[in-house]
Amino acid sequence: MATDHPPDPGLRRLVAELLVVRASGHLADHQRRYPRWELANAELRELLELGVGGVILLGAGAAEVALRCDQLREWAGQPLLLCADVEEGVGQRFEGASWLVPPLGLGRLHARAPAEALTLAERYGRCTGQDARRLGLNWVLAPVCDVNNNPANPVINVRAWGENPDTVAALAAAFCRGLQAEGVLGCAKHFPGHGDTSSDSHLELPTLPHSRARLERIELPPFRSAMAAGVEAVMTAHLLLPALDGSRPATLSAAVLTDLLRRDLGFEGLVVTDALVMEAISRHHGAGEAAVLALAAGADLVLMPADAHQALAGIEAAVLSGRLERAQLEASAERRRAALDRVRPAGGDPRLAPQADGALEETLVRRTLETSTGARPRRWEPASHGQGINLVRLDTALQAPFLPLGAPALATPTAAGLAPCLVDGLGPRLWGDDPAAPLELGRLGSGPVLVQLFVRGNPFRGTAGGDEPWPAAIAQLVGAGRLAALAVYGSPYVWEKLRPLVPAPIPAAYSPGQMPRAQRAVLEALGLGHTGGQEGFTD
Repeated sequence: MATDHPPDPGLRRLVAELLVVRASGHLADHQRRYPRWELANAELRELLELGVGGVILLGAGAAEVALRCDQLREWAGQPLLLCADVEEGVGQRFEGASWLVPPLGLGRLHARAPAEALTLAERYGRCTGQDARRLGLNWVLAPVCDVNNNPANPVINVRAWGENPDTVAALAAAFCRGLQAEGVLGCAKHFPGHGDTSSDSHLELPTLPHSRARLERIELPPFRSAMAAGVEAVMTAHLLLPALDGSRPATLSAAVLTDLLRRDLGFEGLVVTDALVMEAISRHHGAGEAAVLALAAGADLVLMPADAHQALAGIEAAVLSGRLERAQLEASAERRRAALDRVRPAGGDPRLAPQADGALEETLVRRTLETSTGARPRRWEPASHGQGINLVRLDTALQAPFLPLGAPALATPTAAGLAPCLVDGLGPRLWGDDPAAPLELGRLGSGPVLVQLFVRGNPFRGTAGGDEPWPAAIAQLVGAGRLAALAVYGSPYVWEKLRPLVPAPIPAAYSPGQMPRAQRAVLEALGLGHTGGQEGFTD
């Protein structure tokens, strides 16, 4: 007996509404930075006309993204969720908007100036909301509510608002208040907490081996705080919590999404998966099955399925076979529409790019800057010392938007007579076999060395950079009388390891930010570039 069901356009459109697909912020297909994940325009338009309910964007300048959002809304012909991972301001992803220091910088400020940190966190949210709305984005995938209490965490790191639950709870809620005051949706992530992991869910499935009591004490308070502040959405984490569900990761677990998040925490807003294309999920489940499992567990929206058409077909088949209830999907679609009803329309002409909030950018950089105790900048005279070295460590020079050719970290030391030497995964290998003296100084060249380390947790790297032998390298340079200064951008944990190794009067400075504005402030603290035209280390 035949079991095929006749086509149901209404069901297909309902299912499509629950998908959020990835697209480039650029208008042309050939401009896509990540064609593996970013749909070509023909397929993107087809899916939007079919009823796909959301798009996540990455790349391009702010003005072009504003045009792109107009285009996507026109193709969709319905209210559309337009979102981006802009945890550090919209300028983190879209050039021309405000690029703010990572949240962990405010977490450290909160320890010494809590009222100021809360005020700045709310301004952070307002700035992000203003920029997003002017571009045409209506959903910001932030705040990160993970408590980064594991310095070895390779993927959260400076993205977190702090290292203890009270700080994260207070600052994340302040961010939400600022964001929502601008009429933009927020998203608390990664539920129930990705802070205490030492592996990256972009690459593998981490395990969080903690009891429910521990989760209540450490991981859950920031999410409760964000919910109390009115956050509209919660994003799931791709990690295994044996105390709650020993077989399925949180994203696919009814025990986590339905029992814990919906029933116990009482969350009534949108539940969205983290990207299902990530290896923690896609390595174990096909695109259709992963989407079905996520919705069955209690998710409302499926973010970045590995194949949108397979996800659509899989969900539709699950409804027709009885694995999924159509009423459940309709309730999810209604939550999506209700969230969109609370979005404020774009302010002014959405085709006009926002102007970066330079005052807030500068305040955040200055208030989160740290220098070594007692160290004073010393005068550096290139003519009397000969050519020196500007040793710059990067994750990779191929994806370093914070380091254009004119970036202060390159231009200012060059003007002071320090030749750039960029070290990354594709660059020269300077490490030798001696653990006590790991730098191959013969390859490095002669003269004093300015060490600038750009290191932080980042997706797909699997490390937070703390496993590199920089403590021994700094001690080696100090012992050889060649360390001119140290700058660390990003990870506070690397800075805390190296700071005690730099004796006065050798200057050292740290910023949680890596963008050019942070570079300028750090180099000034080291005595370089104090007045723009000044060269060298100054007294």
